[in-house]
Amino acid sequence: MKAIVLTKAGGPENLHLTEVQKPSIKENEVLVAVKAISLNPADVKPKYADEMLSMMYGKERPIILGWDIAGTVTEIGAAVTNLKVGDKVFGMVNFPGVGNAYAEFVAAPEAHLAVMPNNVSFIEAAATTLAALTALQILEGKVKKGGKVLIQAGSGGVGHFAIQIAKSFGAYVITTASAKNKGFVLSIGADEAIDYHTQKFEEVLSDIDFVLDTQGGKVLENSVKVLKNGGTVLTTVAPDVSEEVKAIAKKENKTITNILVHSNAEDMYTLKGMLESGAIKPNIYKTFAFEAMADAHREVEKGRTVGKVIVTI
Repeated sequence: MKAIVLTKAGGPENLHLTEVQKPSIKENEVLVAVKAISLNPADVKPKYADEMLSMMYGKERPIILGWDIAGTVTEIGAAVTNLKVGDKVFGMVNFPGVGNAYAEFVAAPEAHLAVMPNNVSFIEAAATTLAALTALQILEGKVKKGGKVLIQAGSGGVGHFAIQIAKSFGAYVITTASAKNKGFVLSIGADEAIDYHTQKFEEVLSDIDFVLDTQGGKVLENSVKVLKNGGTVLTTVAPDVSEEVKAIAKKENKTITNILVHSNAEDMYTLKGMLESGAIKPNIYKTFAFEAMADAHREVEKGRTVGKVIVTI
């Protein structure tokens, strides 16, 4: 089968299309003929540092990157009970771990996949994986109806799903975005949009119940400051904040915590229901052919993606 392999740490020029052996499956796995792959910063950034690659994928080279897929089941393991050959499926495979998603065929645990809704394409399904799971796992059970929620970077992959999911939970949603993306974030459910180029959110906001942060650094520190007493900020990066901010949080009973998304079929079926009902809809920013994976990486590296970048096979 064809796969995109990373031969060594470095830039997109180290991604190469090659022939590799089709994976065999374990009894709890299915083999998926991949139709679409979603790219994330988690795919793109680690490839530059050999230490990071070794931590995430092991020391063996070359490696196959990626976790987010949509495709058709072509083979099932002996212990598989909920999926069958011919099912169209989508999911985030083996995260954290090695997903081997940049390939024509992927071996995936049944427990990481859901059957695709009938009302979405392979491209839309592939988009609704890591980023959507991250937003769901952060917000579910923490966002209350009528609560004031701040979503940082609302036009990004995680952000644009988070706006829609928080809104579906009945929250009042505020987000940060550039002026050119204000219309987009308002169109998908945000009640307010703050232009981070011309406004400092920490100066215009207060009494926020919950903040979803994907930026870290000063954005995270200032997010803590706008929380109401007893509020929570949950970040996707390590919560490295100053002693001053820690003291503020302690005094005002504010919580600062982080999360690492994990593969979960139950959550994928929740996302399936949201896609079917129209509660969420992925925004497809750009699509690339499988052979142009390096160009897709370059696009994500620009940091200007509105929604998701997808690669098709």
